Amino acid sequence: MRVETADLSDVLLFRPEPRRDERGFFTRTFDADVAAANGLDPASYAQESQSRSGHGTLRGLHGRAGAGEAKLVRCARGAVLDVLVDARPGSPTYGRHQGFRLDDEQFRMLYVPRGFLHGFQVLSEVADTCYRIDRPHDPTEDLSVRYDDPDLGIAWPLPVDILSPRDQAAGSWRDLTSRHVAS
Repeated sequence: MRVETADLSDVLLFRPEPRRDERGFFTRTFDADVAAANGLDPASYAQESQSRSGHGTLRGLHGRAGAGEAKLVRCARGAVLDVLVDARPGSPTYGRHQGFRLDDEQFRMLYVPRGFLHGFQVLSEVADTCYRIDRPHDPTEDLSVRYDDPDLGIAWPLPVDILSPRDQAAGSWRDLTSRHVAS
């Protein structure tokens, strides 16, 4: 498994090396030793969740207030464009975003540090996205920023026609950043 750094500060992209033959494939999707060698504590992940979404569905942009949450994200079925926004005041990449294709062909897994917003759009007919987070989810700490916020300028690849009520009601990047300045 290879590990690459991303353009966004502290983000890592884990690249498994699947073995393929006439039967199909085998790949390791997580390796505690590789994680530890790259500064992550493999024992610190408290929950793992999976979502299934249809073509064009967009989930996000989501984050957590308080201590935040670090996560490992991968697409176990299908393909998604996964987008991160650095929402950490003082970070050298604060306010910047980057997209990553995660799919069931390359099996890449994305390390999302605390303080980032995260969202994805489904590129395939169906996609299963898996999240391993470093502390139990607390809905009272949920943050949401609109996927189409003009200050972020994220170019999603497909039209967006399916959003959750939470994502429809999400605030702006400007509102979120003004709260950071005020606190």
